[in-house]
Amino acid sequence: MTLLAAMTLMLSSCLTTGLGTTPTTNNSTGGILGSVLGSVLTNVLLGGMTFDQSSLIGNWNYSAPSAAFTTEQALTKAGGNATIANMASSLASNYRNIGINRNNTSFSFLDGNKFSAKVNGIPFSGTYTYNPQNGEIALKTASETIKGNVTKTNKGMGLMFDATQMVNILQKEGKVSNTAAVQAVSQLAKSANGARVGFELTK
Repeated sequence: MTLLAAMTLMLSSCLTTGLGTTPTTNNSTGGILGSVLGSVLTNVLLGGMTFDQSSLIGNWNYSAPSAAFTTEQALTKAGGNATIANMASSLASNYRNIGINRNNTSFSFLDGNKFSAKVNGIPFSGTYTYNPQNGEIALKTASETIKGNVTKTNKGMGLMFDATQMVNILQKEGKVSNTAAVQAVSQLAKSANGARVGFELTK
């Protein structure tokens, strides 16, 4: 009986430890999982943490530039988190040249799969489709469909696009006339295989 009691105690201890360190699929990026993986959660799209449909709904304002890679393998091959930091720094400079700020750039996702947005102060709207399994999103306006990716960041949401889609967001929807800055943003997205650039948004 003493041996049985000891084994029961050991098993209970192991189960408690396992539950305390097992990643969950809820909406929080904090806790043990966040401390172990750190900023990787914000820099990887596929395999990173995404929103469910209800958590996506709301008004999101531009907070900072955002950059990520499609997979952890692509991130590692490109040079890791240092590459992300350099891309974000370059994006910040070009966004300032364009004039993008919290007051003129925002995205609102509504019930019924409708959205409204402003980029560089220019409003546009339409419908959207969203896949919470991989974070893929498609914004359908009157003239085009813009495909991107959504991922959780430490502060809110990263909404990012490849080079072609980002140019569409800036030039076709945002009517940005600073061609040099737009091309610089495009080149950042093309600078490494699997790179995506865009906006970090907060509610």
